[in-house]
Amino acid sequence: MSRSSSRTFLTYAILLIASMVLIGFLLVQITKKFTLDAVDERVSSEGSYIVNLLNETDNLSQSKLEQVGGVSDQLDLGVLLYNHEDELLLNTAGQVSDNSPAEINRVIQNNVTELDNDKRILHEGLFYTKEWLVNHEGYIVFVLPTDSVTGMTANIWLFISVVLLMVLIVIFIIGYHFMDKYVRPIRSASQVARQLAEGNYNARTYETQYGETGQLTNSINLLARNLYEMNLQREIQNDRLMAVVENMDSGLILINEKGYIQLVNRAFLNTFKGESSSYLGYLYYEALSYEDVHDTVRDVFMFEKNIQKTMVVSLDIERRFFMISGAPIFNHSKEWKGVVLVFHDITDLKRLEEMRKDFVANVSHELKTPITSIKGFAETLLGGAQEDPEVREQFLSIIYKESGRLQLLISDLLELSKLEKEDLQLNIQKVTIRSLIDDVLSLVRHSAEEKEIEINVDVDPDLKLEVDSSRFTQLLLNLVTNAIHYTPEGEHIYINMDEHENDIKLTVRDTGIGIPSEHLPRIFERFYRVDKARSRNSGGTGLGLAIVKHIVEAHNGKIEVESEVNKGTTFSVILPKEFTNPSS
Repeated sequence: MSRSSSRTFLTYAILLIASMVLIGFLLVQITKKFTLDAVDERVSSEGSYIVNLLNETDNLSQSKLEQVGGVSDQLDLGVLLYNHEDELLLNTAGQVSDNSPAEINRVIQNNVTELDNDKRILHEGLFYTKEWLVNHEGYIVFVLPTDSVTGMTANIWLFISVVLLMVLIVIFIIGYHFMDKYVRPIRSASQVARQLAEGNYNARTYETQYGETGQLTNSINLLARNLYEMNLQREIQNDRLMAVVENMDSGLILINEKGYIQLVNRAFLNTFKGESSSYLGYLYYEALSYEDVHDTVRDVFMFEKNIQKTMVVSLDIERRFFMISGAPIFNHSKEWKGVVLVFHDITDLKRLEEMRKDFVANVSHELKTPITSIKGFAETLLGGAQEDPEVREQFLSIIYKESGRLQLLISDLLELSKLEKEDLQLNIQKVTIRSLIDDVLSLVRHSAEEKEIEINVDVDPDLKLEVDSSRFTQLLLNLVTNAIHYTPEGEHIYINMDEHENDIKLTVRDTGIGIPSEHLPRIFERFYRVDKARSRNSGGTGLGLAIVKHIVEAHNGKIEVESEVNKGTTFSVILPKEFTNPSS
C-alpha cells in the first residue's frame, strides 16, 4: 500500500476510533444515569422504610438500633446513623462493602456538603444518599454497592472495543479491496498518462478486469501502444528524411518564416565549410555572406514561388558555380512556413560549357595563326620571292617553324584527348624517380643553359615509385619547361621530393615572375594563359598544365600550386607510393 493510501486509511481509522470512543462515552453516561436512577429509586424505597421505622419512636434505643441493623442486613443496604452532633450511632456499611466502616465514614464526612446539596454521591463503586430524621435531630446515610454499574461500563467498553476492532478489520479489507480494484488502477493510469504527456511512450499500466476501471486501464494501454507506434513511425520517417537530406549531393538550407536557419545538411557544410552551430539559429543574412543567396530568399518571400539563381563562389584555388533553387514552404492549411534552398553544384557543367566554347575559340585561334603564316609565306614564295635564295630560305624556315608549332598543338590535343578517356591504360612500373628526373634534365639542359638558369635537384637516388614512366616524364618535362620559360636569366629552379608514410611529394619551385592570385584557379584549364603574348612567343600551346593535371589524377594523386608575383611559383605533386587502379 502506498504512502498516500496509508495516510488516507489512517485518517479514516482515527475518525472511526474517535467516533466509537464518543459513542462509548455517551453510552456509558446514559447507562450510568439509568443505573443510578434505578439504584436511587431502590434506595429511596427501602430507605423510606428504615426512616419511617426510626421516626416511629422518639428514643433511639439499643433495641431500635439493632432492629434497624437487622433490616439493613435483610435489605443488603448499608446504614450509617448520625445524631445532631454528627456522632455515628450505627454503621452497617461493612455488610455491603469490603471497605472498612471507618473508611466509609471518612468518605461521608468529606462529602457532607455535596450530600446536603444533591443528597447522593457515587464514590469508588458505592452509592451514598442522605435522609434527615423527623422526630429527633439527626440524619441517616444509606450505602449501596454499584458493582453492576462498573461491570456494565466495563462491558460497554469491551463491546465497543470488539466492535471497533471488527469494524477496523472490515474497513481494512474493504479499503484494500477498493484500493486494489479502483484507486490503484486509477493512480497508475494517471501516472502513465503523465508519462505519456512527457513523451515516454513505453509506459504501461497494469490492466484489471473490474468494470469501469478495467475499461480505463485497457484504454490507457491501447492509447500508449498507439502513441508508441505513431512515434516509431514518425521516427522512422524522420530517419528516412534525414538520411535523404544528409546524403544529398546538393547542399540544403531550411529557413523558417522569421528568417532563422533551422536545418543545414552535410553536403552544404562540406562545400561551404564550417560547423552546423555556425548556421543553426542565426538569421540567414547573418550566417551567409553571399548576396545571391539573400536575393533568392527575398524573392521567394516576396513572390511566394520557386526562384532560381546562379552563384559563383571562389573556394580554395578554383571557382565553383551553383544553381540556387529556392522554394516556399506551406503546410496543409496553406500557411507560410518558410523557405528551402537547394545548392546544385553545376561547376562541371559550367566548366564543360566553357571548355567547349573555349576549345572551339582557342583551337580556331591557335590553328589560324600558324596556318595564316604558312599560307601567307607560301603565297609570297609563289608570287616570285622564291627566286631570291635568301628570302626563300627565310620563308621556308618560318613555314617549317609554324608547321612544327601546328604539329605540337595537334599532338598535345591528341595527348589530352587520350588522358581524358575513361579507359586510359597506364603502364605502371616501379621506377627510380631520380633517373626520370635526369632524363628530363637532359632534354631541357640546353634551354636552361641559354638563360643561365641553375637547376638544383634534391631527390633520394634510391627512391622508387609506382608510375607510368612515360607519362610521369611528360609531367616533369611540362613543369620544368614552364619553370624555364617564366624564370628570368640567372635565376634558379629547385626540384625536391619528400617521402611520407603513404605518399611522395614532388616539388618544382622557380624564382620567376610568378602568377597573380586571381589567375590561380584557372591555370589548369585548356588554353588558359596568364600572359597570352608571352606564352605564345614561348612556343607553348596552353595545354601543358591541363595535361599535367590529368596525368596526376590518372595516378590517383593531386596537384597544388602556390605563387607570388615577382618571387616565383611552386608546383607540388602528391602521389601514392603504391598505385591502386580505381576500377579494380
